[in-house]
Amino acid sequence: MKKTLIALAAVAATSVAFAQSSVTLYGVADAGIGQTGAVEGVDNDTSFLGSSKMNNGNSRWGIRGTEDLGGGLKASFNFEQGINIADGTLSQSGPGPFSRAAWMALSGGFGEVRLGRTLNPSFFAAAAWELTGAANYSVVVNQFAPVLGGIRNSSQFQYTSPNMGGVTATLGYILEENNGGDAKVDLNVLYRGGPLAVGLGYNKVSGAEKNWHIGANYNFGAFRVAGAWIDPAGASKGFSIGAGTTVGPVSLVLDIARDTDADDTDLLIEAKYPLSKRTFAYLAFLRDDDAKIGATASENNFGLGIRHNF
Repeated sequence: MKKTLIALAAVAATSVAFAQSSVTLYGVADAGIGQTGAVEGVDNDTSFLGSSKMNNGNSRWGIRGTEDLGGGLKASFNFEQGINIADGTLSQSGPGPFSRAAWMALSGGFGEVRLGRTLNPSFFAAAAWELTGAANYSVVVNQFAPVLGGIRNSSQFQYTSPNMGGVTATLGYILEENNGGDAKVDLNVLYRGGPLAVGLGYNKVSGAEKNWHIGANYNFGAFRVAGAWIDPAGASKGFSIGAGTTVGPVSLVLDIARDTDADDTDLLIEAKYPLSKRTFAYLAFLRDDDAKIGATASENNFGLGIRHNF
């Protein structure tokens, strides 16, 4: 009888341990058809879009998990790998196969400490207000990519504060030994409250100029508006303005990003139709002005695709 009770207690303890931990397999499948880099006056063929700037996002799969350590403390991890859905090859965003994410973290009432390769704080600052949900064809990313500081950082020490009345702040730091001899600072300050979202992003590598931006998004209910001032390192600087609305089930976005120094204006039109809570079809047109690409005519890019999140 005593042995039976001990065995039942062991099973119960194991069940509690499993209940306090979770591991999730997740991912995105995104495929389409369209054209990229189509120059006016030149015949360009339509092609399959498996991992391009005219896909809504990049296909990938990943594993993430958390464990409740007690006392409000949690441990978590995330490993994520990109996939080119056109041929099944790995679509890498860095040197290794899990180049999209490879990190572990501890979180609690103090906030979160994250270590490893992750999307950088500057990216989340832009994603807080950008109207497409930081899609591949985002006019902001295509016009002002340097201001995001590379989108992902490796070997990063990162701290995110608790939510204080809608305000959070994240500070990331990379040691000079892990960044080609030059340390890097990357940070954001975000506000999310009701219909308003604001994001400030800043990053700087030692010995180089800073990249920074500040933007806001306001949801009026019937429509949304967004705008930002963006100042990457170097001569380039400018702004972004855009608006979004919903017509029946279809969501529409018109977004413009202008580099005032280069006299370069890029334009995006996006339409999304929900097929379920996890799946939507999209149509996007991105006009890339000739001032930036150094061509004699502007580039017209379009994509028609479908995205499934699992």
